[in-house]
Amino acid sequence: MDTASHLLLGVTLAGLAQLTPAVAHDPGLAQAVMVATVVGSHAPDFDTVARLRGISFYIRFHRGITHSIPALFIWPLLISLPVAWGFGQMQHIGILYGCTLAAVVLHVFLDMLNAYGVQCVRPFSRKWVHLDVLAIFEPFLFAIHLAAAIWWLGFQGDATVLFPVAYGLTFAYIALRCWQHQRQVKRVKSALNTAGVCHVLPSLHPFHWRFVIEAEQRFYTGRIEYDHVLLEDVYSKQCRDEIIQATVGVDGVRAFLGFAQRIHVTWKESQDGYEVTWSDVRFWYNRKLPFGVDVVLDRELNVVDHRLGWRKKAWDPPFV
Repeated sequence: MDTASHLLLGVTLAGLAQLTPAVAHDPGLAQAVMVATVVGSHAPDFDTVARLRGISFYIRFHRGITHSIPALFIWPLLISLPVAWGFGQMQHIGILYGCTLAAVVLHVFLDMLNAYGVQCVRPFSRKWVHLDVLAIFEPFLFAIHLAAAIWWLGFQGDATVLFPVAYGLTFAYIALRCWQHQRQVKRVKSALNTAGVCHVLPSLHPFHWRFVIEAEQRFYTGRIEYDHVLLEDVYSKQCRDEIIQATVGVDGVRAFLGFAQRIHVTWKESQDGYEVTWSDVRFWYNRKLPFGVDVVLDRELNVVDHRLGWRKKAWDPPFV
């Protein structure tokens, strides 16, 4: 999810911790829990510092080891110990560790539900896990948690009522979106009557989805608006000829191939050589393939330049 949502859920997790008598009756411990859960809710995304080493390193590193199984237990330790010491709450290190662990696990769980995904089963597998159920920003969830946090902090609302209700609604909403997603996958397969791997991806609109089907010879992409399946583009798969093969060893392409799942690659001749375009069809939007690598070759198939990343403005969809 987006940073603001993660931080907000850190606040509401601190409110949920008020169900614990020790937290409810100790203002100092409650403050420590707030710091620990807010930091813990964002901690896995500290890997954004990888951008300093370039986009290729960032693609390899982001949502990888920092969201892995060992990280679930290491982040809470790194956060709860200094927080407990700083607030003089070492006697409650177990509570602080448990609250921080809940924040980190919730962060990874929510990231797993969107289209970008996480490598959450490392070190056992580098597979990207993405359930394509939630958009990166969910207005409904954000509104629920924001309202609960404001009512608690601004109007002295009862945390023991507000936050169980907020989290109950949260998991009910996630279950509803999972059900919606399964229905839409079945709807797309039935409408197109095409065998292959089908991805249905959410948008900010609760009843608008995008889909991608990878069949044996081509990709099919389109939209679902309410119950209507609208096929928009068909992309043929291209054989990996010598021009495309000349780009496989490029650092950006190797980083892309380690992340991308539905790969479409094309090339065209230019005045001085060739331009090869690698794209991940999963992120198709509005008849464009906005994520991938563009490689420029000369006539002798030497790499002149390459660019990895999004071919769109940050504020343009898709938001992943």
